[in-house]
Amino acid sequence: MSKLIIFDPENPGTPRLSKALPDRLIDGDPCYKTWEQDNVDNGRIRSGIWEATPGATRSIKGETWEYCSILSGLMELTEDGKEPRRFAAGDTFILRPGFVGTWRTIETVRKLWVIVSP
Repeated sequence: MSKLIIFDPENPGTPRLSKALPDRLIDGDPCYKTWEQDNVDNGRIRSGIWEATPGATRSIKGETWEYCSILSGLMELTEDGKEPRRFAAGDTFILRPGFVGTWRTIETVRKLWVIVSP
């Protein structure tokens, strides 16, 4: 097994398809594609490519830390009690443990992600 993991956003392989959880759905009918690229320490650290179609959901991180780098599309993230922030290709952000807010995909968005769980 190689210790070098290469992400190819143009040809990431076969995705896992999913939908928004009903208790987190706010608006629309977002569909998700997830291409997990790496998984270590029994899933405690995971990384990959993720895509979402337009819609809005509640984002609740719990104890999870997540790094996101937007590859394409347009989305808006609103932390509860804060002003909305828009993100597009080239933007990068971190959702720290305890984050609660609204993730609104305006134009189909694709991101690179790294998640670290306790």
